Amino acid sequence: MSLAKAITVIPAAKKFSEISSSTWTTKKRVAAYARVSTDNEEQLSSFEAQRNYYAQYIRSKSEWTFVEVYADEGISATSTKKRDGFNRMVNDALDGKIDLIITKSVSRFARNTVDTLTTVRKLKEQEVEVYFEKENIYTLDSKGELLITIMSSLAQEESRSISENVTWGQRKRFAEGKVNLPYGQFLGYEKGEDNLPKIVEKEAQVVRKIYRLFLEGKTPSGIAKILTDEKIPSPGGKEKWPVSTVTSILTNEKYKGDAILQKAFTVDFLTKKKKKNEGEIPMYYVENSHPSIVSSDVFDQVQYELKIRKKHNGYKTGVSCFSGRIKCGQCGCYYGSKVWHSNSKYRRVIWQCNHKYQDEEKCSTPHIYEENLKKAFIEELNKILLNQDKVISDLRLISHEIFDSNKLIEKELYLKNELTIVENLIEKCIKDNALVACDQNEYSIRYNELLKRHENKKSELNRLVQQRADASTKKRSLEELVRRIEEQEIILTSFDEELWISLVDSVVIQPSGEMLFNFQGKIF
Repeated sequence: MSLAKAITVIPAAKKFSEISSSTWTTKKRVAAYARVSTDNEEQLSSFEAQRNYYAQYIRSKSEWTFVEVYADEGISATSTKKRDGFNRMVNDALDGKIDLIITKSVSRFARNTVDTLTTVRKLKEQEVEVYFEKENIYTLDSKGELLITIMSSLAQEESRSISENVTWGQRKRFAEGKVNLPYGQFLGYEKGEDNLPKIVEKEAQVVRKIYRLFLEGKTPSGIAKILTDEKIPSPGGKEKWPVSTVTSILTNEKYKGDAILQKAFTVDFLTKKKKKNEGEIPMYYVENSHPSIVSSDVFDQVQYELKIRKKHNGYKTGVSCFSGRIKCGQCGCYYGSKVWHSNSKYRRVIWQCNHKYQDEEKCSTPHIYEENLKKAFIEELNKILLNQDKVISDLRLISHEIFDSNKLIEKELYLKNELTIVENLIEKCIKDNALVACDQNEYSIRYNELLKRHENKKSELNRLVQQRADASTKKRSLEELVRRIEEQEIILTSFDEELWISLVDSVVIQPSGEMLFNFQGKIF
């Protein structure tokens, strides 16, 4: 016989606490959050309207105490990391200074679901409530979290859609060759009336000076020091020039009037993280896209010189026109200058290998006196001028025979065709494997062989393109040498620094002390 269950209800115990007069008079501390994501005039007007509205609205409630209208202007809401006003508001709320936060909508609060829910839950733990006016959601309400999750997800998708539309618009402009520069940080240009880059002559002179100093032998660090000492402001308006800024100016193709578009792209619309474009998406090279500050010849010469210097150790900057042009014939390092007897009438400037005393085995190349170097240059140049017609004829023959790019162009076209064939074979290999069951080991071997073949052809093509660019630069240097020789009608009697800078590529000092002059493409 089963016993009947006996259930007794134990009622909730009612707890009564002492009520003071202050309990009835405590007001809820209320703040508001406002944000606009762009800096245009119409949005900023709306921004001010939001601030005024919330300030008046909170003050109109007798049961509320106005704390502050926290605000962020001109900041995207896909992440809360860079929103100072928002972060300060959350910190104040967690510190017990706010009881209720009012904001226009979930999308104004954050467009990232994770950020929204994380923030709301942190505030909830401290019994701080958020009210979203548009959606009529109170976060301490039982339905609040479900509704916030749904609304945040919708807002996040809206942000993704906007980001994709912006990206599509940018890529369409890139494909059409339209150039847009970060003018606030870009020296030498401003936005013109036709929305194309317009030269700012005062800044352009600084850019040309940087290129000239580099071709005269200065390093990027030496140029940065000169510009800083001369109190020329950097592109960012700073007094001190970073070396990286000088290097960037020397390597940016936009200064010769061309533009490589889509060098980087956004990989995550939430974090706005950017990545260098390494072939994942198309890039566009636009020639003559805007006015140039330096000529193509000067730009290409700088790129060639950068590559040459990278191969040599011991390159050092200096104020002399000889810096970066005297090389040790034994170790290949550059010569540096030293002053002997600087405070006496016997003062002399000498040049010696920068690595002469750095290794256990010293270089046997001798030091040279600056006056002897100048004298040797005058003698070498006069030899050329005495045989001017023959030298010019020989140089033009060298230019035609050595720097004829037709064969290189033919080989380049052949390699491009080979690449297309291999790419088609790779696509066919992948499709065949998808459509027909086959041995995966055999497929893997076949695919990897084709991939290796593709990489080899691509590397070969890149080397050929660089070889053709170098040949073109050397040819222009040779043509400049011919022009300068033709213009020099009289025998040189004294050292001419301008001729030295424009004609001499390098002087190689042999262990015997002999000086071999390299005049822009040919050793005499």
